Amino acid sequence: MKAMILAAGLGSRLHPLTADRTKPAVPFHGRPLVGYVAEYLARQGFTDVVVNLHHQPESVRAALGDGSSFGVQIRYSEEFPELLGTSGALDRARPLLGDGTFITINGKLITNIDLRRALETHRSSGAIATMILKPNVRREKFTEILTYDGRLSGFGGMPASEPGKGDAPLMFTGIQILEPDVFDYVPEGVRSDIVGSFYRPALDAGENIAVHVSEEDWHELSTTRRYLDISLAMSKDESDLIGGDVSVAESAKVSDSVLWNRVTVGAGATLRRVVVGDDVVIPKGAAFEDVVIVRAELVRAAGEPPDKSAAGEFDGENYIVPLT
Repeated sequence: MKAMILAAGLGSRLHPLTADRTKPAVPFHGRPLVGYVAEYLARQGFTDVVVNLHHQPESVRAALGDGSSFGVQIRYSEEFPELLGTSGALDRARPLLGDGTFITINGKLITNIDLRRALETHRSSGAIATMILKPNVRREKFTEILTYDGRLSGFGGMPASEPGKGDAPLMFTGIQILEPDVFDYVPEGVRSDIVGSFYRPALDAGENIAVHVSEEDWHELSTTRRYLDISLAMSKDESDLIGGDVSVAESAKVSDSVLWNRVTVGAGATLRRVVVGDDVVIPKGAAFEDVVIVRAELVRAAGEPPDKSAAGEFDGENYIVPLT
């Protein structure tokens, strides 16, 4: 069975970490995030993988190559000049996905959800598609998925932010199992999202769409704050958080921070809850907290920041953005 990793997005909410790479190519504990996704698929028995590309495509190619170092075989589906959305991505990749059941997964996830159990749910239901869901215990800002008797019944709004009151709403993990009949709903050659082009019309048409609810670990690293928090929470020791060729002055203080490669922290500098990109130099005596810092030249070279990115400021050779 084939799997597709969705890796083409602009990474707007992770900007400026995505100024020179796409979101799935961002390092996590010293390895590209999308590499974890590829290894996860391999462990679950999926070795034939399609990866879509758009924003900073070479960063994904450099991270994954042909997939052999992650236990998979990768073919790429390019989306140029326009980003096609999830449904449009499936249409573009249709020749690579073939005519059998397949899985799609976002390239920004860390998870151990058992896909074999999800496939059992899918096959026993006879559904055209199965959405893999998770209880949104913390009631984060993810669309509520409505279900009835093991099936999708609709889409709600954002959950009320009152943890602990009533059952946790269900949220979509970004993992789905799809039959080729889904393509009957997918428009050809246009940008489209899968909820609007497939799920809602399929529900209206009376299609059987199953849900599989998992309690297993799942983390989505789509914002700078989530990226830092999950990096810290899942680290075993400091080596997970510090890249190669990093130099920290003896008098500097670095805590709860992630430093990418070739970072220099000057004497007397203080970093607390900071993500520092490649080749950044933190000046002597500087103090930063709850920010992302990258080289200013990367942001200037990338042009206008994406719409959903947080506003930052240039400070000498660095560009600084608050965690969001």
